[in-house]
Amino acid sequence: MKHRGRHRRRRRGRAARAFLAGTALALTAAATLISASQATVTDSPGALQPLTSSAESRPLRLTEDLVPQASLNRLAREMGRPVGVSTVLENTDRDLRDAIDCTADERRALPVSPVATRAYCWDADDTRGWQPGAITTSGDADDDGRWGAHRVVLSGWTHNGGPAADRGLARVAFVDADDSGHLTYTWVLLVVPVDGGRDYRPLTSHVSGMVWYQGKLLVTADDGDRSALYVYDMARIQRANVHEDAVGRVRGGWSAHGYGFAMPAVGSYRVAGGEDVPHPGSISLDRSTAPDSLVASEWTLDGGDRRARLWRYSFSPGDTRAGLLATDGSGHADPDEVYGTKAAEVRGVLSYRSAWYVSRTTDGARDGRGTLWRQDDDGARAAECGSDTTHRCWSGQTESLSYWESTGEVWTQSGRMLFALPLASIEKSLGRETDGQ
Repeated sequence: MKHRGRHRRRRRGRAARAFLAGTALALTAAATLISASQATVTDSPGALQPLTSSAESRPLRLTEDLVPQASLNRLAREMGRPVGVSTVLENTDRDLRDAIDCTADERRALPVSPVATRAYCWDADDTRGWQPGAITTSGDADDDGRWGAHRVVLSGWTHNGGPAADRGLARVAFVDADDSGHLTYTWVLLVVPVDGGRDYRPLTSHVSGMVWYQGKLLVTADDGDRSALYVYDMARIQRANVHEDAVGRVRGGWSAHGYGFAMPAVGSYRVAGGEDVPHPGSISLDRSTAPDSLVASEWTLDGGDRRARLWRYSFSPGDTRAGLLATDGSGHADPDEVYGTKAAEVRGVLSYRSAWYVSRTTDGARDGRGTLWRQDDDGARAAECGSDTTHRCWSGQTESLSYWESTGEVWTQSGRMLFALPLASIEKSLGRETDGQ
């Protein structure tokens, strides 16, 4: 069992801190409500349009490409026996701050309505030069919300500053969330095996989407890569024994950009190539379908000449393919359903039961606010705030939405804030009654 006192500050009583944190979030919402009310009313994206023709769904077909087992075994022989999530959590060496300890500037990234009920912030020095992206949790990984005995949050980041050689590096924070009053974490670098497992290279991609399902982690890849998604095995995390900026095999052993762990990809899902073939901009898990499914959204510019698409793939039901997408005999994964939406510049996507939720960006907006829309085939709704009933109530840069079904919470991050709120409060902000959500 990990010693919980390590790097731990003296904390106030949990009840007092919860009250203070809730007060801080409420004050943040009140302070930003005025600026939000001055924003232009956002046009509704309207109802989802089912796209049912093969011409519309075929460009979304993925081809599975698994790394040969021999390559993974060679890498493990060279680096040592792989470890799992519990070992990584035993080595957490950094703290997230509770909302009450975050600055006013950091808390401005929180939504106005609905209000976050949990919020934490990342250390500025630890995240400088890195862009936050995707979120997934042990609530995605297993239906009881835990991975073994642990509650875990995974937070993806992409290097967007510093030396050119470091730009595009992708890392994941493994957050120990067992104690909601004190979250700790450590970094794991995402890498891709090369040369038959004799070395690895960094994954150089913006991590805008990430889903941890059963024993696999699926991560989005940028348009510059033929792979739309990379697949990682949560039981195949490798220790790095040389702590320098290099990535891969170095003199004296293995390096992971200074971090203690590297996670090598075990496979990928490739797109066909050509025009009109989108890479998933954001992904999330939907446990309300049978079988469970992966949902994806496409990024399109506002004012573009076509609708963005939302779509889903089924996960494989077989134990031997746990965490992988369902494929046909040729290794193809085809979408189960595809929709068109007028919601341009979609950052995050979530689907649950009959509803789709999309968060939209606000690049260039004075207030820095975003919108969160609930769409189905009947129409669209968003929370209203301000005297002119603007819909700019949401956080401006939430690239990922993850629903922790066992707790009923939606987790996301924006700026240096990691936060959660009940799905029921989102529905209530839309003027809807929930049905056990």
